Amino acid sequence: MHTHPALHLPWRILVGTVGTLVVLAGLLMMVIPGPGLASVILGLVIFSTEFRWAQRLVRPARVWFLRAEQLGMRLRDEAFRRFRERRDRRRRRALPCTPPHE
Repeated sequence: MHTHPALHLPWRILVGTVGTLVVLAGLLMMVIPGPGLASVILGLVIFSTEFRWAQRLVRPARVWFLRAEQLGMRLRDEAFRRFRERRDRRRRRALPCTPPHE
């Protein structure tokens, strides 16, 4: 869309309209049940594909999501490590003791 000059403005209008609808739906969902904050952020991400002001607004959210993802991965790895340790301890306790051969 960016290479064809006749389609550039309609494309920006379409992106702006969709982004506005998603942000407004998110604001509405903050009052009624629904994923309001996620929808507002999604609307800003849609805006950020075409508008620099939205890119500046979304950048801190992207950094926050990246940090949250890294924290989630660390917590998941730690939980799996603890699970494996408990499983190995249970298996060692469950092994029958064989009497020594004479």
